[in-house]
Amino acid sequence: MNTFTLDVVTPNGSVYSAKEVELVVLHTETGEMGVMAGHIPTVAALKTGYVKVNKASGTEYLAVSEGFVEVRTNKVTVLVQSAETAEEIDKERAINSKERAEERLNSNQDEVDFRRAERALHRAVNRIEVAKFR
Repeated sequence: MNTFTLDVVTPNGSVYSAKEVELVVLHTETGEMGVMAGHIPTVAALKTGYVKVNKASGTEYLAVSEGFVEVRTNKVTVLVQSAETAEEIDKERAINSKERAEERLNSNQDEVDFRRAERALHRAVNRIEVAKFR
């Protein structure tokens, strides 16, 4: 099977890199997108979700925040604010983050930024879900 290189980059630098990737599944703003070697060049906006990486050695999952993906013939670059592999996720911390976000959303205080709290809740739930793929 033809393969390609995958790089996941945050503002702090590369957090994940793999060669000989057979398939990457991403969550774009317009739906799920699968990429294989030889895919047409594409740039797409990503929403908070997971990146599924299929290699001959197995499947890995990463929790990612919003960002972009750039697809070239033999390389895929994911540019996001944050990314963690399923093994790196601290599930207790994610659960605590979820509870804090829910508390903010349920409070009646005027100074609560509900959009920010919703995004925090979505990120925490995503991290909890991806942690299940360990």
